[in-house]
Amino acid sequence: MQPIRSILWVGSAEGLARSGGLGSPTLDITWVRDVPAAAALPPMTLDAAVVAGPAAESLAGAIRELLRRPGSPPILAWLEPDPGLNAPDDEARAIRRLLAVGARDVLIGAPTGDNTDQTDNTDNTDNTGALLRRLDALAEQQPTAPHSEEVSPQGASLGIIGRSDAMRDVHALAQRAANSRATVLLQGETGTGKELVGRLIHALGDRRQAAYVAINCAAFPESLLEGELFGHRKGAFTGADRDRAGHIERAHRGTLFLDEIAETSAPLQAKLLRVLQEREVLPVGGTHPRPVDIRVIAATHRDLLAETRAGRFREDLYYRLAVFPIALPPLRDRPGDVLELAEHFLERHGEREQKPGCSLSAAARRLLLAHAWPGNVRELENEIQRALALAEPGERMGPRLLSDRLTGLLEAIAQAPHPAENLQTSLASIEAWLIRRALADNEGRRARTARKLGVTREGLYKKMKRLGID
Repeated sequence: MQPIRSILWVGSAEGLARSGGLGSPTLDITWVRDVPAAAALPPMTLDAAVVAGPAAESLAGAIRELLRRPGSPPILAWLEPDPGLNAPDDEARAIRRLLAVGARDVLIGAPTGDNTDQTDNTDNTDNTGALLRRLDALAEQQPTAPHSEEVSPQGASLGIIGRSDAMRDVHALAQRAANSRATVLLQGETGTGKELVGRLIHALGDRRQAAYVAINCAAFPESLLEGELFGHRKGAFTGADRDRAGHIERAHRGTLFLDEIAETSAPLQAKLLRVLQEREVLPVGGTHPRPVDIRVIAATHRDLLAETRAGRFREDLYYRLAVFPIALPPLRDRPGDVLELAEHFLERHGEREQKPGCSLSAAARRLLLAHAWPGNVRELENEIQRALALAEPGERMGPRLLSDRLTGLLEAIAQAPHPAENLQTSLASIEAWLIRRALADNEGRRARTARKLGVTREGLYKKMKRLGID
């Protein structure tokens, strides 16, 4: 059980003072007066929220509004003393009302006497103790034990590694998304780990005991993708000799992960929109839709908003998917994670390759840090697997085991002038070597060489003339 220490207090400052929470050395309290003020707060991870006030109906409205926000923490309702709640039946009705709208617990504050203005003379010990006891009880209700076994605080048990600020933000958003029913849209370059984040959200959420069904929409031709998603009825087409449930139905009460959602056609997008709107699925050849209860997580390597503006993706479907967007950073934007990821892959694949005890030399580490990793984490994993395949058990792996993508500059550096030469001369020598190699690789075709090097043809001509390359 993780104790609740950071809370959001929504209510009057006077109510917060009467609660005694400010006097607790163990509570980190963020105070706002109302729900709109809470909505204006920057994203933060909170253990719980306390919604306080004297009227049960206004508290119920505030709780409903908070629960509509993605990643809302568990809510404790603090019903402040009200002369109108004289009978036990009135209190019971108020408690039932607040629990019905989503409060995890309800606490009715202890009376503070008639002279409520003199808060300095009010003993709030009883209120403080009651608040702490209820927060401890709330912590015990949280399903923290399965989480700690299935996913580490940084998601490492699911292969999500990284302590950079960018990845900490991703982990925090994933945890908030897990506590929400909102549809999640994961966007990031190929190889950044979108499906791993999808699995993390599923594993942290209340659907983790149900199925996690993933499908890559780009892996199927259009004629087959509809059947894979929606299933079909017997006789729907030639060869359909029996009913077959699709991925959507198989994800009932669980999570459906739609990878590369941008690759779907307009007709299929319209059918997916209906699934999200109506929560029902109509199989190919069927006449009666079936209700489905699914959590949808979509992913794409494209900028889906740009695709929408270009008319290649339905705008209404985009806004249905992008309720809770999470952007995954490329590996080049978080170089501090490269070596940690490399060590993780060494340990994981070292066991599979029966190469225990392998490590990276200082020179190999420098090359890993110098590479831009256009293929992101997947490229790094493949690089480590390749090096392990060539290594001996327990070897300290140097640059010779790394691919030409990483070691290509070593030869250029070796051809550079003596260290006594100035930096400009050394860099020109390396640039000339790279251009000559690119020309050789492209059979002297300058236009193709310019494209490979990422420069214009005119720019390549100018460089060749400046460097004396024929």
